[in-house]
Amino acid sequence: MPNSNVPVITIDGPTASGKGTVATRVAERLGFHLLDSGALYRLTALQALRTGTDLADEQAVATVGARLPVRFVGGEILLAGEDVGHAIRAEEVGNLASKIAALPAVRQALFGLQLGFRQAPGLVADGRDMGTVIFPTATLKVFLTASVEARAQRRYKQLIDKGFSANMEGLLMDLQARDERDTNRAVAPLAPAADAYLLDTSEMGVDQAVEQVLAWYAQK
Repeated sequence: MPNSNVPVITIDGPTASGKGTVATRVAERLGFHLLDSGALYRLTALQALRTGTDLADEQAVATVGARLPVRFVGGEILLAGEDVGHAIRAEEVGNLASKIAALPAVRQALFGLQLGFRQAPGLVADGRDMGTVIFPTATLKVFLTASVEARAQRRYKQLIDKGFSANMEGLLMDLQARDERDTNRAVAPLAPAADAYLLDTSEMGVDQAVEQVLAWYAQK
């Protein structure tokens, strides 16, 4: 592979663990490109909903994913030139994204798309299988987690801050269901890579988490 010498930091973990924020900060500090792999599934979900795609047709959903007109530019997530960073955070989209992420045809469709983000000077990739499936030879692999209660509180604050309605009990149940689905799916289940560094952020702020990842990278 022509890009195999480009350094990659993978940050995997469950929903609302804070991996997206940490990945963004680390990429900014290092001047690296950023891949929000979870956004790709959310974008596929959003595009499938917008185009009226039959959600029960795995191949049709996979085709939507393979043809995503997506770009990550300056913190914005652009779908056919439209900033959809807000739209893809809706709970309906998030729930559908988690479901279609379990479909083998969809994962295969997005596989090549994700590899293409590996460009100089480097890449920080966040998701659920970045270190185990997409970039198994990554320079540094981090598995970032937090208690389901801490994650529910973070998701609640995130949704309220963005103007969405939220219910703490509902969020707790939703996160537990997503964890169950992501951990037990047949294809690329959520699990730390054998050589991943584990980082529990239940009692840790974003800045501390970022500094820990950068310290681990410096050791590499």
